[in-house]
This record gives sequence, structure tokens and C-alpha cells, in this order.
Amino acid sequence: MNGVYEKLLRCRDRVRERTDFTPRAAVVLGSGLGDFAREIQVECEIPYGEIEGFPVSTVQGHAGRLIFGMLSDVPVVCMKGRVHFYEGYSVSDVVLPVRLAGLLGAEFLFLTNAAGGVNPSFHGGDLMLIRDHIALFAPNPLIGPNLDELGTRFPDMSAVYDPMLQDVIRKTAEQYRIPLQEGVYLQLTGPSFESPADVRALRMLGADAVGMSTVVEAIAARHMGMRVCGISCISNPAAGLTNKPLSHEEVQETADLAAADLKQLVTASIVKMKDL
Repeated sequence: MNGVYEKLLRCRDRVRERTDFTPRAAVVLGSGLGDFAREIQVECEIPYGEIEGFPVSTVQGHAGRLIFGMLSDVPVVCMKGRVHFYEGYSVSDVVLPVRLAGLLGAEFLFLTNAAGGVNPSFHGGDLMLIRDHIALFAPNPLIGPNLDELGTRFPDMSAVYDPMLQDVIRKTAEQYRIPLQEGVYLQLTGPSFESPADVRALRMLGADAVGMSTVVEAIAARHMGMRVCGISCISNPAAGLTNKPLSHEEVQETADLAAADLKQLVTASIVKMKDL
């Protein structure tokens, strides 16, 4: 058996020793966005470090817990904090939490992140619906022997972000009068922020926002048949669009300011998605 799949099964077994909860939706919380977890009526909470083989986040603002519970009447598993490729983990470890959520029963995945605004019309605190992504610079999580138990060798990525889920998010934002940008997200490896020349090049490629996560998770989820949607919190204009130096503290502070709108938008959208 493939070693990556064996590790995934061991993590599943460790979780099943703690809970038999079956989620319908999985939610990944990005930098500064962990407050969303308070919306969940918790049935079980497992620190990443208590799951054998599970990668543990080392980044400030990423708590590192799996939270199982009810969001209104929808069973969810929430990843409070994620791990990143730049922390030194293999990309198979980076996407392990998403794959685990799928094995536990999650049918759709709601990704959130904090991102730099490449589109000059974006401002700090904006929320951006991810319509598509650029994966050219991210390590593809499907490299290596295919995990046939999860999906096909050459999965289609022509609609990574589910059009119906996107429409739910748009209508929910309109209902609650939450301003919502839309655009293309691009993942770089990090951990350094981009240079002004990087940002100019990314804009020419068609990116509206840039960050250090999400794309590899979306690819892994689609590979195993999960429906995917995502929202970026624009934490700041990217390098070169202002004269202000970039910092992780600013990312967290801006995400905190946008947290109320994001929390309402994600919560209400997931409740509507259960009927799709």
C-alpha cells in the first residue's frame, strides 16, 4: 500500500478512536480567521498533535485543532489553522487534513485564507470569492504514485471551484449586504512576501490575489471528488502597490477586522449549501 495513503488511514483511525462524528462540510480557517470556530456547537475537539502522523502548524494565528460539531443543522469539521509547505512539510502532509476530512465523510470543502491584493482595485479588509486559481508555482500534491483509492491519475481541473457553491456565496453576500470582490487566487510557496517585480508579473498572469496556501488543498480535494469553494480576506495591497512594508502582524490585524463579515458569510453560505 502507498505510504502516503497508509499514513492517511492511520490518522483516520486515530480520529475514529475519539469520535464517530461524520461531517457533511469541511472548513479550513486561514491566518487570523480562527474566531469562526465559535459559531460551531462543538461535539469533539482534537489538537493536531494528538493525531499520530498529523502535521502540526508552527505559525502564529494557526491554532492547530480539528473541531467537529454542528453549524446550525449542518455537521462540519473545522480545521482551525493549517500547515504550509514553507514550514518544511511535504506537500502530501500539507493536504493530509483535507484528504482526511474527505475520508471522514465531508462532501464539500470551504477554504479561507488571508491574501495580498494583486488587483489594484482591492483594499485591505475586502473579501474575494475565489473563482479560479493559478497553480503554476505551487507543488502539485498529486505528484508521485497516484492514490487510486482517492481518485483518478489525471483529474479534471476545469471547474475546481464549484459554480453552484460560488452562486450560493454571491447570493448570501447580497442578502447580508456584505461587499464581495471576485477573482483569481495564486499560491506561491513563501515564506517571504513577494517583491514588487513578482507582483507585477503575477498581475500579468491574471492573478487578483496571492498567498501561501489553498491551491494545493483545492487540487487534493477535487482529486477525491469533493466540491470546493473559497474566500480570500485581502489583508493588504501586495508589494509595490503601496510604500508600506509587509508583515504577518498586518495580515492578522486586517483579518481580525474582516472576521465578522467573513464569519457571517461562511456560516450562512454553508447552511444553504446543505440542500445542493
